[in-house]
Amino acid sequence: MTGKEPDRRKTRRRAIVAAAHKAFMRDGYGHTTMSGIAADLGGSKTTLWTYFRSKQELFAAVVDEQVERYGEALRLELPDDGDPAETLQALGMSILTTILRPQIIALHRIVVGETGRFPELGQMLWDRGAERGHRRTEAWLLRQMEQGRLRTADAGIAAYHFIGLCQSGSFYRHLLGGGPRADQSVIAGEVRLAVQAFLRAYRADLTEKPG
Repeated sequence: MTGKEPDRRKTRRRAIVAAAHKAFMRDGYGHTTMSGIAADLGGSKTTLWTYFRSKQELFAAVVDEQVERYGEALRLELPDDGDPAETLQALGMSILTTILRPQIIALHRIVVGETGRFPELGQMLWDRGAERGHRRTEAWLLRQMEQGRLRTADAGIAAYHFIGLCQSGSFYRHLLGGGPRADQSVIAGEVRLAVQAFLRAYRADLTEKPG
């Protein structure tokens, strides 16, 4: 195999994923077929199957491509020795900036709308996106607890709490079509309140544990 052959395969694979993304966004998961994607590409379904063995595998590739392109929260540096409030503010802004992107909102809508018939879609989006962000947040929170910057608690639950606080405003409203995407000042205000609420519950000098 020449050096050009892998490059051609990569280029072809990217074209297939792009065509599949367009088809899923246009027709939804249930109504999209491998034959239809092949027709959009001007090739055969047999050729498509040499790259992806199923529609589910192709949808996973679309999710991976979107997460890689727009997953700012998965690339944000989380310093161990910085001010926790400042790091949480930056993390919250990154989370909301990521999940409020039109491309990510559209992906969530497809999964939410069709996961009743195709439960594997919800698990797929969780495994490839949200869980990765949750694990990063959990690991950072655990280090902060070990250093005495936050009170000792279940870091995994604390990560759920923080991410949930960040998502409780603009994200769900926009996901359900309740108005235009929030601007940066609105997002910053929502994250600031989320950080304040989180630190009230997890500050290092909190002696009373939740029941």
